[in-house]
Amino acid sequence: MNNHENNLIRDLMLVVFSIFIAIILAKTGVLQGLITSTQEMRFIGSFVAGIFFTSVFTTAPAIIALGEIAHANSVISTALLGSMGALAGDLVIYKFVRDRLSEHLMELVKHRGGGKRIKMLFKLKYFRWLTFLIGGFIIASPLPDELGVSLLGFSKMRIRFFVALSLVFNFIGILLIGIVAKAL
Repeated sequence: MNNHENNLIRDLMLVVFSIFIAIILAKTGVLQGLITSTQEMRFIGSFVAGIFFTSVFTTAPAIIALGEIAHANSVISTALLGSMGALAGDLVIYKFVRDRLSEHLMELVKHRGGGKRIKMLFKLKYFRWLTFLIGGFIIASPLPDELGVSLLGFSKMRIRFFVALSLVFNFIGILLIGIVAKAL
């Protein structure tokens, strides 16, 4: 096997391992216990729930925790601290997927017909803006951030722009969760 295949297998094994750990955390209630135990300390709780807001496996309990914290406290402070936690989680995902996703996709393009046309599409300015907007909206939504972060990593966005984008879109998403929680 070549180096690309080894990297792809290693990445798939990491995803399978992550799913396994997430299932264990969900079944045992450890994750929910961690998030709810920090709710009394609203600042730490908002930050911790924000970290968990980013992952496909922990989004649902984090949304519930952020909603409860925002319902009992300031929506703005919950969104601000939660978005900082979400940024921390997004940075981990970003560092992990930024170069590898691009590498894997370009390797697939090389082996398929029409590779030159697809490569040209990826270099278009409008395509980069489209990935920027779609990635930002995914980050702002209650959907897990991995796909949005992957899109932003694929567009080779500089880290300082990614930090600003992640903070703003996560703030908006958590703010909306807090507003809905206050209304209910």
